[in-house]
Amino acid sequence: MKKTLAECRLYGIVDTGYVSVDHLAACTRELCEGGVRVLQLRAKGFSTDQLLSAAPLVQQVCRAAGALFVLNDDPVAAADLGADAVHVGQDAGPLAEIRRIVGERMLIGRSTHSVSQALAALDEGADYIGFGPLFPTPTKPGRPAVGLQDIATVEGKVGQHIPVFCIGGITSATLPSVLAAGARRVVIVSHLLCAPDRAGLARELLQRIPVL
Repeated sequence: MKKTLAECRLYGIVDTGYVSVDHLAACTRELCEGGVRVLQLRAKGFSTDQLLSAAPLVQQVCRAAGALFVLNDDPVAAADLGADAVHVGQDAGPLAEIRRIVGERMLIGRSTHSVSQALAALDEGADYIGFGPLFPTPTKPGRPAVGLQDIATVEGKVGQHIPVFCIGGITSATLPSVLAAGARRVVIVSHLLCAPDRAGLARELLQRIPVL
C-alpha cells in the first residue's frame, strides 16, 4: 500500500456534496479508469451507519481497480470496513489515538494548513499529509487559502519522508503554478467531479504532472 501511495501523483476524492449515493460507484469507476490510484470517500454529515452502508460502493470499485480506498474522518468506520487508509483533520486529536483504533496496517493521512502543522504530522507518524487549501475552494467554504509560498518548504522538510499532496482549488488552469511552486502530488476534487468526462480529465491531468 505504501508503494501505491508513494507513486500516486493524482489523489481523487468522491465527495457526497457533489456526487449522490446512487452515483458513487460510477464516479469512482470513472476516476479509476482515468488513472487515479488513491481515492477517498468524503461524506460530511453522514453517520457511521450511513458510511458503512455507502462506503462499500466505493471500496469495491477501488479494490477491483487496484486503487487504495481512503475513508475520511471516521476511524471507527474505517476499521470496521477494513479500509486501506483513513484521513483525518486537525481536530481529530493525536494520531496515536487514531492508530489505536485502526491498527498498525492502515495508512493514516492528516490535513495540514501550515509548515508547523505539516512537521507535527510527520513527527506524529502520519503516512502522508494533505497541504492546503492552496486557493479558495467551494469544497471548503470560508477556509482561508494558504497560498503557494510554503509548498517548497513543506516538500523539502516533509516530502522527503512521506508523500505531500497539495489540495484546494486546484484546476487545469492553476495546476501549472502549483507544480512550479514545488508540488509533486495533488488532490483535485470539484474540478474533476464536475467534469463531463472525469476519466478523460484525470488522464489529461496525469500527463501534465511529472512522473515521480
